[in-house]
Amino acid sequence: MGSVEEKIKTAGLANGTQTNLLEEMKLLKEFQDQSGIRKAINSELWYACAGPLVSLPQVGSLVYYFPQGHSEQVAVSTKRSATSQIPNYPNLPSQLLCQVHNVTQHADKDTDEIYAQMSLQPVNSEKDVFPIPDFGLKPSKHPSEFFCKTLTASDTSTHGGFSVPRRAAEKLFPPLDYTMQPPTQELVVRDLHDHTWTFRHIYRGQPKRHLLTTGWSLFVGSKRLKAGDSVLFIRDEKSQLMVGVRRANRQQTTLPSSVLSADSMHIGVLAAAAHAAANRSPFTIFYNPRACPSDFVIPLIKFRKAVFGTQVSVGMRFGMMFETEESGKRRYMGTIVGISDLDPLRWPGSKWRNLQVEWDEPGCSDKQIRVSSWEIETPESLFIFPSLTSGLKRPLQSGFLGDTEWGVW
Repeated sequence: MGSVEEKIKTAGLANGTQTNLLEEMKLLKEFQDQSGIRKAINSELWYACAGPLVSLPQVGSLVYYFPQGHSEQVAVSTKRSATSQIPNYPNLPSQLLCQVHNVTQHADKDTDEIYAQMSLQPVNSEKDVFPIPDFGLKPSKHPSEFFCKTLTASDTSTHGGFSVPRRAAEKLFPPLDYTMQPPTQELVVRDLHDHTWTFRHIYRGQPKRHLLTTGWSLFVGSKRLKAGDSVLFIRDEKSQLMVGVRRANRQQTTLPSSVLSADSMHIGVLAAAAHAAANRSPFTIFYNPRACPSDFVIPLIKFRKAVFGTQVSVGMRFGMMFETEESGKRRYMGTIVGISDLDPLRWPGSKWRNLQVEWDEPGCSDKQIRVSSWEIETPESLFIFPSLTSGLKRPLQSGFLGDTEWGVW
């Protein structure tokens, strides 16, 4: 490993040509692999925990970074929006064209909360890019086979077990030997931190049902799960059985004293981006898809298609995909009722949430009343894919269906 470190130091002393920078990136990757600095998270499990509508950009690709969206994530995390105390940053445009230099997936060790770290490099134009190798990495993808369930009180009881729907158990778990009385087996499952959990899977009761018993209470206690939280089981492309958790959105009454104030976090996010924009230097952002109302790093192709490929207007009908409780996807329909800046003083002319919308169904009070054009499906796309608009009143079943996202990454 020492030889790799020496190579990195040598490469760092060389002049900053493109060849040397590429070589340094390769050596750094080799050093991280050899030293075990960070064991890569199972990408399919990460995406399962993130949700069916989440995608991360590819390394080397061009994206638009929206500081307004990043600020929204801070507001949701701290339960406080930006105040008038936040200074303006003239060098920071409402959208910043960047090249993606690095993307890594992470999970908090204590809460299992997933997040992504991205390194972005502001660029002047599409021609101002640097060829970045992917080191043979396969594109990340959502699992094709998974099951998500919101925990009930009995699921989290110390005396009970976890009730698994028959279809999910038969699809994901190894087959039981029904000649046994009762049919039972041990399941060995890994989580995001590569920790192994062993559950007893049994088929019993009246009527008979699939249960996880021995080992389940230990899992619930260790993860500090409560009713309302969700658990996911997936079988990845290597046929490994894995488990993930999602916390219910519970209101925090107070923030820990160690947490920076909301204003400080807003200023930190905007100041870092403004410095990067002014100096064309790389900057790092953290993206939490479960806390964030909408993506704020948008692929250039997706942005162009939405902003320049479709002429939106007041009165236009649209569809928009949302996640269901069981981590499936459902399209809701609505109408554009206004087009205006969300924050004309701080971010004039921004495309972020510049569409005011009304939803068809009366139970959509929890949906955003402002959206961005790249989040919606226009009449053209709804016409091209009419089969996907059928049964709009019925939510799609969870992850046993194939991927039907229309987003472009």
